Amino acid sequence: MRICFLIRELTHGGAERQLVALAKGLHARGHDVTVVVYYYYSGEPLENELLEAGVRIRSLQKRGRWDLLAFLFQLGRVMREERPDILHSYLTDLVTVILKPWFPSTKIVWGIRSSSMDLSLCDWLTRVSCKLTFRLSRFADAVIANSRAGRDYHIAQGYSREKVVVIPNGIDTQRFRPDPEARRHVRSEWGIQDKEQVIGIVGWLRPMKDHPTFFQAASLLAQKRNHLRFVCVGAGAPEYRESLHRLTRSLKLTDHVIWPGGRSDMPAVFNALDLLVSSSITEGFSNVIAEAMACGVPCVATDVGDSAWLMGNTGEVVPPHEPVALANAMGKLLARRPRTAIQIRQRIVEQFSVEKLVADTEQTLLTLLDNTKSDPPLRAVQAACSGAPEKFPVGRN
Repeated sequence: MRICFLIRELTHGGAERQLVALAKGLHARGHDVTVVVYYYYSGEPLENELLEAGVRIRSLQKRGRWDLLAFLFQLGRVMREERPDILHSYLTDLVTVILKPWFPSTKIVWGIRSSSMDLSLCDWLTRVSCKLTFRLSRFADAVIANSRAGRDYHIAQGYSREKVVVIPNGIDTQRFRPDPEARRHVRSEWGIQDKEQVIGIVGWLRPMKDHPTFFQAASLLAQKRNHLRFVCVGAGAPEYRESLHRLTRSLKLTDHVIWPGGRSDMPAVFNALDLLVSSSITEGFSNVIAEAMACGVPCVATDVGDSAWLMGNTGEVVPPHEPVALANAMGKLLARRPRTAIQIRQRIVEQFSVEKLVADTEQTLLTLLDNTKSDPPLRAVQAACSGAPEKFPVGRN
C-alpha cells in the first residue's frame, strides 16, 4: 500500500505520538508511508524519529489559519506526486473532503481521537468546523476511532455505523516500563523523601482535564494522610495555570504541590509516581493512563471515555466532578493495590500494544482496498478490530 498520513504538525501530543508509531510500524511491514504535515519544524524529536526509521515527511508550508488557497494547491500537488492508495487524516478530516472529487481512486480514512465534545468551550471556527465534519462524514470511505466512546458519540452525530472501526491506541511497552533507576532520579530531582507518596496528574493544562477537582480531592486527602506530595505535569495557557496556582494557595496545598511543567521524559515521570489520577470530564482513549499502567503505576480515573474499560480492575473509577469520591478512591489505592505492578503492566502488554495497533490498522486498510465494490466494505473487520475483550471486571468506587 501507498499511505499518506495528514496531520497539522509533529510536536508533542498523544495523537502525534500515535501517528509516528503507526507510520513506523506500517513502514516496517513493507508499505510505502509518507507523513504530510501542515507545519514543519526541523529538528523536532518526532520528526527525527520518523526520518531515522526511513519514513518520508512532506511539508505543506502552511503560513497560518487563513492561508487556504496556497495550502490547498500545495496539498493537491503532493497528492498528485505521491498517488496514495490511502489518505489517512489525523485531526484534519474536513480538508480531505475537498480532495475526494479530484482523487477518486484514493480511499479517504478519517481518524476519531476524541469522545464527546463540549462545543461551548470552543471558538466559533472550531464549532463551525465540527458541525461541517459531522455533516460531511458520509464522504469518508472509512473511519477509525481510537475509543468506543468516540465511536458511539460520532455515530450519534451522524457518522455511518457501518464505516466506523474501533482500533485502540498502541503503547510502546519497551519505552514505557518499570524503571527503578529513573524513579530514584526524578524523585530526587523533585526533592521527594523516601517516606513520601507521590500522586500525579499528567496532561495539558486545559479545563477539560478538570484540575480543580483533582486539587480539591488532594486537599481532602492531605487532611487525612501524612507524607503526601502532588505533582502537576503539563503545559498550558498562563492564565489557566495561574488560576490553578491560586486554587492551591486557597486550599493550603502550596507546600505539597510540585509544578514540573511539560516534560519529554515521560517514562521516568510515570515511574516516579505512586499513583496517577485522571480527573477529566471528557476523554477518548487516554494515553496517559495506558502509559502509566505500562510502567506498573495504578490509576484512578473519572468514568469518561474508555478509561474504565482501559483499566479493568487494576484501578479505581469515579464519577467526574466529585472530589470526595476521587479522594476516597485515591486513599483506597494508596492503602492497598488490587493488582501488582506486573499485573497492571500486563494488561497493556497483552491488549494495547503498538504491534496490535499496527496489525489491526493494516488489516482495516487492506480490507478497504480489497472490497472497493462491497457495501459496506469494512463489515468483515468490525469484530476483529472493535477492541480487546474485557478480561477484568471494572473497578468502581
